[in-house]
Amino acid sequence: MFPLRVPIFAVLVSLTVGQYDDYDYQPASQYGPSSANCAQECECPINFPTAMYCDSRNLKFVPIVPSGIKYLYLQNNLIEEIKAGVFDNVTAELRWLVLDHNQITNEKVAKGTIDKLTGLHKILFSFNKLTEAVIPPSKSLDELKMMNNQLSKFPAGSLAGMQNLTSVHLQNNELTSKALNGVFKGLNKLVAIDLTNNKLKKLPSGMPSSLETFYGDHNDISSIAAGDLKELPKLAYLRLAYNQMTDAGIPAGVFNVTSLIELDLSYNKLQSIPEINEQLEHLYLQVNEINKFNLENICKFSGPLNYSRLKHLRLDGNNLTHADLPHDSSNCLRQASDIIFD
Repeated sequence: MFPLRVPIFAVLVSLTVGQYDDYDYQPASQYGPSSANCAQECECPINFPTAMYCDSRNLKFVPIVPSGIKYLYLQNNLIEEIKAGVFDNVTAELRWLVLDHNQITNEKVAKGTIDKLTGLHKILFSFNKLTEAVIPPSKSLDELKMMNNQLSKFPAGSLAGMQNLTSVHLQNNELTSKALNGVFKGLNKLVAIDLTNNKLKKLPSGMPSSLETFYGDHNDISSIAAGDLKELPKLAYLRLAYNQMTDAGIPAGVFNVTSLIELDLSYNKLQSIPEINEQLEHLYLQVNEINKFNLENICKFSGPLNYSRLKHLRLDGNNLTHADLPHDSSNCLRQASDIIFD
C-alpha cells in the first residue's frame, strides 16, 4: 500500500493503539471531556472541538452531524444506511469522512448526503458493500479510498476537475479496464493509483502524466500497449505481478523508459527478460517461464559510462540457474547487489 501522507491536525501524544494508525488520531477518551455540540452517540473533545468520534459503537446509522465538525470518524460500526439530512449542517465544512468497516450499500446512501459534501479533502469508504463508487462533488478532495468493496462501476466524469486529488486506492474490487477508461484523465496532481486485485485486462486509458505509482497486481492483464508508458513520463513504480502477460503482449521497448525505478512482472508467463532502461534499479521477474538470460535487454552497450543501475534482480522460479549468467555480465551489472536465481 501507499504510505498515508496526511497532516497531523492536533498535538497528539504518541500513538499506542494500532487500529487508529490509518486515521492519524487516538481514541476520543484520551482527549478529555466531550463538547456539548456533539451527537449524543459520539464524542467531541473540548480540546479538539472540530472532530466527532463515532467509531466502534455498534451504530446502525449515521447520526446528524452538528455544525462546526470537520473530521468525522464512523469506522468499525454496523452502519447500513446514510439517511437524508445527516450532513446538512456541514455540507461545505466537513473535511474528513471515515466510513471504513461498515455494511453500507449504494441503495442505502440517500441523495442529498455525500453528493452535497463540497469541502471534503478525504473520503475513506473501504470494507463496505458498495457496487458503484460514491464520489463527493468536492474540488478539494485529495485522497479517495474505496478498497475491499464490490465495485464494478465508476461513474464517468465523477472525478472531473478534482485538481487536488493525489491518491486513489481501489484495490480488492471488481473493476474492469472499460469501467475505468478516462476516469483519471486530466487529474494533474494524481501521483498514485492502486488497482490491485480487480478485473483489469489492460491498463486504464487516460491516466494523467503526473502519475508516479501504479499498482495493478492480481488482475487479468495480458498485454501492454506500445504507447501506454510514453504517456506517463513520471512513472517510477509499476507493479504488475500475478497477471497473464506473455512475451507476445509486450511490445519491444515498452518498459525502456527513463523514469522507471521499480518494475514488478513476477508471476506472469514471460519467456524472456523484457527490454528495460539502464536507469531501472529493481526488477522482479520471479516465477515466470524465462529460459534465457537476455543481457542485451538490460544493457544495449557496456562501457565506463554505459551500464545498468540495477540493484536487485529476481529470477527465481524460472528455467535459469546462475550458470546461465553471461560471462561478460559483470560490467553491465556492476551495481547489482542481489541477483537471485533460486
